[in-house]
Amino acid sequence: MATTASGTSSGGTAAPRSWGTPAVRAAIIGTGLTALALRAWILIWPGLMSVTQYDDGPYFGSAVRLVHGVLPYRGYAFVQPPGITELMSPAALESYLGGTAWALVLGRILTVLAGTAAVVLAGLLVRHRGVLAVLLTGGIIAIYPPAAASARTVLLEPWLVLFCLAGALAVFDGARLTARTRRLAWGGVAFGFGGAIKVWAIVPVLVIVVLCLPQVRRAAVFAGGVAAGFVIPVLPFVIASPARFYDDVVVAQLARIGTRVPSWKRFNSMMGTPKFLTPTTVVALAIAVVVFVIVAQIAASRVTRRPPAPLDWFAVVSAALIVVIFLWPPYYASHYSAFFGPFLALSLALPVARLAAGLADRRRPAAARAATPAPAVLTATDPAMSGQAAQAPAAGPAAPGHTGARPATGRLARAGLILLAVAVLAGAAAQAAPPTRWTARFDVPAVTLRLIPRGSCVLTDSAAYLLIANRFTSDVPGCSQMVDGLGTDLALGGGRRPGSGAGRVPAVSAAWHQALSAAGWVLLTPKAALRIPWNPALLAYFHSHFRLVRHMNTYNLYARDGIRA
Repeated sequence: MATTASGTSSGGTAAPRSWGTPAVRAAIIGTGLTALALRAWILIWPGLMSVTQYDDGPYFGSAVRLVHGVLPYRGYAFVQPPGITELMSPAALESYLGGTAWALVLGRILTVLAGTAAVVLAGLLVRHRGVLAVLLTGGIIAIYPPAAASARTVLLEPWLVLFCLAGALAVFDGARLTARTRRLAWGGVAFGFGGAIKVWAIVPVLVIVVLCLPQVRRAAVFAGGVAAGFVIPVLPFVIASPARFYDDVVVAQLARIGTRVPSWKRFNSMMGTPKFLTPTTVVALAIAVVVFVIVAQIAASRVTRRPPAPLDWFAVVSAALIVVIFLWPPYYASHYSAFFGPFLALSLALPVARLAAGLADRRRPAAARAATPAPAVLTATDPAMSGQAAQAPAAGPAAPGHTGARPATGRLARAGLILLAVAVLAGAAAQAAPPTRWTARFDVPAVTLRLIPRGSCVLTDSAAYLLIANRFTSDVPGCSQMVDGLGTDLALGGGRRPGSGAGRVPAVSAAWHQALSAAGWVLLTPKAALRIPWNPALLAYFHSHFRLVRHMNTYNLYARDGIRA
């Protein structure tokens, strides 16, 4: 198979040796900057020190505990692998200098950069398909609502996506799996560390292992990298507390009990469509997306006379499996969809770009096609589609009857790409909406908590407020190290949460009783009943030892009797 000057094979299956042509580079940089601007705006607009999530409290709080010498699983319940704890530890060191508030801000900024880097990696992954593939893939991820929203604070999904895409970029050489052992191994390491952040990384890992077969050696090399990337960061915590690690990470997640989120709401989240859509509309749109992907792949295969490449299978099969695991458990959070976004974007963009390249090749004059090697079905040959025409072999004289057809097609393609770029920018602008009223009041409890003396033992059902108020760490002996109230219920209660029997589990009651007995202050948010397993004994202790000292927009601050407020 011949190779063009740009570094791509005539079949379009080998990866370029650089970022690609000027048009491809512009598309990668443009989508990356769009993603950065949108995510930075979503972070800054409600305030760098606003509380906008529950989960970032436990995730970043675990890193603060670690740099202060308290291990997760052993010192407190933590229901995720330790990858995010390790990633956030450098930012958590700021808690020694500027406090936990600025440390959390640093963690949020790093997460914004991780979300932006994922867009760039996705563009590099598909650059062999030309500028259309880059614009579609990078543009969709850049403005995909769950991806943009999850990158505004310390959540798992932006980091999980970053390492999965880094692994995919190493493993795939253009549209095909690399034959280089080192790249397979390092790609496996990236995927493995993604699993150390969240076990969902196992989905693309299994797909790649299957794609490596029947070459068992390649599959073994990749699997060895995955094992190393997962085991090395996780093993120290498993050794320190093997039973608690199993209960926290495995039992608490697999046995989780709760009210089931309807499937149509999950589809609505995964597609990133508005929440006001009706269930029927959402299901119809989901079916339309599936049909579009199938039809686009079939049409691309017929036009190019080639089956989908391994990268196409990787995207489509991974997306399908992710949908299955998202529909399976009863609990579902909207930010979960951020992990689905890249695979959705790849599933949509790759067949469209392949189809466009095949159609562009068919429009070329017969003499031009004869002057080149096999059809470049995986690399768009139209100058506006791939930007590679300047580096392609000379096409020779145009055949009679085709004069002027190519310039007209080029102008039309360029106009389409410009419209696509404008659509991406418009999608980003549409998401940069002002915050709602409830966002603004999130600062009130954190500001009030600063009236509490530093070093006090403060208990709350949402650790993010203590981080923002610089009241997360305590000098009081015996103060609870709990970072995740709900996670504590799940881990110690075998997947039970308040309302499903967590308060009747002795270990859960004992953990909360110990936390209350050492606390001098208690902040209860409006969702405290969903995280604290109030039972008669716990309520009796709380009411007999604490008094209300301030009510703040449905947030209540209590002080222990005898402590002067």
